[in-house]
Amino acid sequence: MAKVTVYPPDTEGGRRVRVDGRILGRAFNVYDVLEMLEPVGLDPATAALDDPDLFDWRGGGAADWTPRPDDEGA
Repeated sequence: MAKVTVYPPDTEGGRRVRVDGRILGRAFNVYDVLEMLEPVGLDPATAALDDPDLFDWRGGGAADWTPRPDDEGA
């Protein structure tokens, strides 16, 4: 089974999404993440966002889309 990695939110709240090493794009909500699944052979209708065998949520779970502070100048 493919593993979907969703990286921490960036300064604009976008999260990079990768499946088995392939970058799919940048998501701003869970609907964006689900939309990216079908082209790589995963069914968004049956994908459970809380399934740790399918999703690796880094820097927060499926509900965390808060922009990360910009560390430049800190």
